[in-house]
Amino acid sequence: MASAGEMFPSGAPGLADSMSIHGSTEKLSPSAVNRIMMEFLMYFGRALLIFYPVYLTGYLGLSISWVVLCMVMVTWWKKNRQWKDARIGGAIHFLDNETSVVNKELDSALQMASWVHFPDFEKVEWLNKVLEQAWPFFGMYMEKLLKENIQPAIRLSSSALNMFKFTKVHFGHLPLRITGMKAYTDEVDHREVVLDLNICYESDVDIDAEVKPAIKAGVKGLKLQGMMRVILEPLIGQAPLIGGVTFFFIRRPTLQINWTGMTNLLDSPGFSSLSEGTIMDIIASLMVLPNRMCIPLIDQVKVDQMRFPLPRGVVRVHLLEARDLVAKDTYMMGLVKGKSDPYATLRVGNRQVKSKTVKENLHPRWNEVYEFVVHEAPGQELELEMYDEDTDKDDSLGTFNLDFGEVKKKIEMDQWFPLEGVQNGEVHLKLQWFSLKSDPELLRESSDGLACAMLAVYLDNASNLPKDHSEMTEHQKHKKPAKEARLTNRAATLNSYVEFAIDKDVKKSKVAYASKDPKWEEGFTFFVHNVKTQQLMIQVKEHDKKTQLGIFNLPLSRLLDTSDMTLDQRFVLERSGANSQIQLKATLRILTVAKPPPTIILNPPPQDKKQMPQTNQGGKAPASTPTVATSSSAALSPNTIPTPSTAPWDTQRDEIWRPPPSTPNLRPRYDSQSLLSDNSIASSRFDLSDGASYPEAISKHQGSFGEIQLTVRYASLRNKLIVLVNSCRNLFRTSENGTDSYVRLYFLPDQTWIHRKRTQAKKRTVNPVFNHKFEFDVSLQEAQTRKLDVSVKNGKMFHSRERKDIGMVMIDLSQMELAKGVTEWYELTLPGLKL
Repeated sequence: MASAGEMFPSGAPGLADSMSIHGSTEKLSPSAVNRIMMEFLMYFGRALLIFYPVYLTGYLGLSISWVVLCMVMVTWWKKNRQWKDARIGGAIHFLDNETSVVNKELDSALQMASWVHFPDFEKVEWLNKVLEQAWPFFGMYMEKLLKENIQPAIRLSSSALNMFKFTKVHFGHLPLRITGMKAYTDEVDHREVVLDLNICYESDVDIDAEVKPAIKAGVKGLKLQGMMRVILEPLIGQAPLIGGVTFFFIRRPTLQINWTGMTNLLDSPGFSSLSEGTIMDIIASLMVLPNRMCIPLIDQVKVDQMRFPLPRGVVRVHLLEARDLVAKDTYMMGLVKGKSDPYATLRVGNRQVKSKTVKENLHPRWNEVYEFVVHEAPGQELELEMYDEDTDKDDSLGTFNLDFGEVKKKIEMDQWFPLEGVQNGEVHLKLQWFSLKSDPELLRESSDGLACAMLAVYLDNASNLPKDHSEMTEHQKHKKPAKEARLTNRAATLNSYVEFAIDKDVKKSKVAYASKDPKWEEGFTFFVHNVKTQQLMIQVKEHDKKTQLGIFNLPLSRLLDTSDMTLDQRFVLERSGANSQIQLKATLRILTVAKPPPTIILNPPPQDKKQMPQTNQGGKAPASTPTVATSSSAALSPNTIPTPSTAPWDTQRDEIWRPPPSTPNLRPRYDSQSLLSDNSIASSRFDLSDGASYPEAISKHQGSFGEIQLTVRYASLRNKLIVLVNSCRNLFRTSENGTDSYVRLYFLPDQTWIHRKRTQAKKRTVNPVFNHKFEFDVSLQEAQTRKLDVSVKNGKMFHSRERKDIGMVMIDLSQMELAKGVTEWYELTLPGLKL
């Protein structure tokens, strides 16, 4: 159950930072008042510029047609200009990125298989040939299944469908195709094999059905695409070597159906709500996690354990905030740009949640917490979609997907993630992985209302359910009136389902039709907040009248005293028949966070000081990060530091290196120096503030100075090296309003003022977006021998003799594949702080 009660401290700049509310009074700082006044004046100026010509036209007594004509001319000019700019920009983009553009167009046009895009996916043409040969027999099996099993079930589901029948079933000549397969052997248990199959089914299927003699419907062609996971477990030492096969879709597949007879179909009350969405819901209820299809191959395998195994863990997702979202709201035919009303949807498997909507804000804060049960990691993904809420149709603000395998590996992730499908925008998420333990001593109830345990319930079957209220007691069974006695003929029409509830979290099973001994075979999960006081309420109900056929309450504290915190038995139903029972299995698991092990790196053997590169005073560079050799120092050999797999060590003699307090989630950045020496910053001596000290706030700062995103690529046709300064994030804040920053760049060894490159300054922001491109006339071979000296500077320190640097980074181009192009985030540091 998702909860949103946990709040997090916020440190983003803005008007809210300068506003304090005490009772009903509000205090605004002078800078905030000035900013509000400037925004108001700019808005008033735009309005005046737009409405004054209209007023002038009326004042002079001119016809309104002149105003309309001017607006048409201006609109035509803007559209024509945009079209020309788009053509020129597209041509330049293609010239600079010819390889990537051609590959992207080929991918979208040819719809290449997954084994082309991902090297770890294998081409399985042999399996497609087997499917092609066996497809006619699969069609015969499906025809028998639809007519003998599906058709009776449809007739029982509704009185409007009691005459439903399939008149034609033909699965066509185009078989199912597997476009790629990936096998997992090392990441899983040694007694199982996990396969991921990319399925593409573009069928010429032809199925006709008759709802009533005058109402006909059918399907003529469908397209189904998705990733199916197949698990072969357990592996055994006798024929057939595999105990069972389990298969399911990790995510909801995509489905397109070509209907026939749709006009008559919509006249039927039983099919009025039928659509591709409802069919997808049916598929999801059968084959999308946590639901699975299982085929046991030996008798010893329990179907319930195959279909509903215990989840792998629980992920707690903190949806904190977003920034730099795209403004979708516009006014006055797009002449005045507004903001957006963003909200987020998060989906994991079949469960989807929606955040609150933040009105008119491109940097929204939610501080909401959601919890998801993870059944497969790696495999299952967090699917986040950001929207701008509108009255008609919500506009997309970007998407983001994250495999839970990464969260399981890192235990905890707290970082900004870029949104895909839009020009800019990031979302700040904090994710925690919780393991499931069966030790009651680990139970720790949370004070902020979040879950401390998880309950897994497997509903098997029930027996001897009463047909109606006349069978609630044995006394009524023997004294039924004649009218109630005739109701026993309706025993075969008893349709029942089970409703589970823990407080306000209510879940319902599917409906079992026409049986006093129904079988459901379904699994459910619940989040538990207080094991000692909460209980699982079970109600068996009749489907049509919603009447109660029996109840049972299970206190969760009872599971703490059982073996493996599990109850698997038949329970007697209360307020039901004399012998009415329900079979279910309840398992309680405690949520625990495993601490990631510390990184252990051995001390390198003693080296000559001449061979050791210098580092800054802020700390020691990690041994796992390669450094760039300067002109007066040689690079360390990668074999200098032994790894745990190559040599043993004594933990009492060797140091345990712990990472500095900078951003922990940065990936390795080729051969760029994040801890630079004074000698490696070749251009710092060309600044006017050379030799000056850093400002006191910077020199005392502990932690990261921010990051910068650069794109470096080589345009082969133009023989130019292109460096694109995209943006920075989390820069050091030089004032309460943010930072006025710009980027200075040197293409070493060119170190003169003539070769100095710089961007425009971005004011009052710690997350500036530059999108500035620099070009260098150099051959590819020469570019691979040179370096980029990049520095982010404070553009507001005109009258200060202190150094302007906010952060620096040196990039060795010899470590990059310039022909392909690289876009990376680099951590900024400051060498040689002079306190």
